Amino acid sequence: MNNRAVISTTSAPSAIGPYSQAVKVGNTVWISGQIPLDPETMELVSGGIEAETRQVFANLQAIANAAGGSLDNSVKINISLTDLGNFQVVNAIMAEKLAEPYPARACVQVAALPKGVQIEIEAILAL
Repeated sequence: MNNRAVISTTSAPSAIGPYSQAVKVGNTVWISGQIPLDPETMELVSGGIEAETRQVFANLQAIANAAGGSLDNSVKINISLTDLGNFQVVNAIMAEKLAEPYPARACVQVAALPKGVQIEIEAILAL
């Protein structure tokens, strides 16, 4: 794939496995799942689900910016939570971070996430 570009920024956590922060092909960007790591320290943020969700959206935004867009270019967002009881908190923060019309979305409860976090979000952008 000659038109495939790897997106990388120090404003978001570096990959903790064999993957890229994002890959852009044409006008589409696939952002890897982000967890609440502080990109400067690579440590998990504290403060519960609200702080975790805000950090995840900040990480996603930094990668979207590095790709030449913003989270408002999202066409699909996938959210994984370890407790769907946090659904309303995540919804409220998502509504703050994205402008209408909102992207398509899936939100699922999972048994566990990397590093024991409560939330992971991935996004697909159309630039």
